[in-house]
Amino acid sequence: MGRRFRGESHHKVDAKGRVSIPASFRRVLESGDANWQSGSNPELVIVYGDDDRNFLECYTMEAIDEVDAKIDALPRGSKPRKALQRLFHGRSFPTTVDETGRLVLPAKLRNKIDLKGEAFFIAAGDTFQIWNPDTYEQDEMAQTDEWLEELPEGYDIMQFLDDAGGA
Repeated sequence: MGRRFRGESHHKVDAKGRVSIPASFRRVLESGDANWQSGSNPELVIVYGDDDRNFLECYTMEAIDEVDAKIDALPRGSKPRKALQRLFHGRSFPTTVDETGRLVLPAKLRNKIDLKGEAFFIAAGDTFQIWNPDTYEQDEMAQTDEWLEELPEGYDIMQFLDDAGGA
C-alpha cells in the first residue's frame, strides 16, 4: 500500500468542468501510478457508481489494481463479481490529471452529483472523494454526527483501532 490521501478542501469548478486537485493529493496520485515519471501526468480512475451514490470516488492506479485483483478472485459469473464489475469497471471513468494539476470532469459526472461552481474534496485513505459541498454537509456530516452521538459518553474513538487489531 502506497501513500495515503489526507485532508479536505474546497475548489472552484469552471464551466468546462475543470477543477484543481489539492497539491498533496496530486503527490499521492503520482506515487500510486507505476507509469508516472517526472514531467508526465498521473492517471487515476473515478468511480461514480450507482444512482444512490452522491459523490465521486477517485482511485490511484495502485488502489484500483488492488480492487481489480479482489474482483478477479471472485468466482466468474457470481452475483458479487458481476455487481462489482458493473460498479468498478462499468461505472467508472479513467482519466489523467492535466498539466496544471486539474481534473476535467465530464458533464455526466458533474450532473450525477449536482456539481456546480464548487467541489469539496475529502481524503478517504487510499482514495479521495469529490462532493457537492452542500450534499456533503447535509448527508455525510449529519450521518457522522449522528453516529458519534450514539457512542457512550467519554468513548475514545481510538479504541476502534484496538478492536481491529491495530494500535
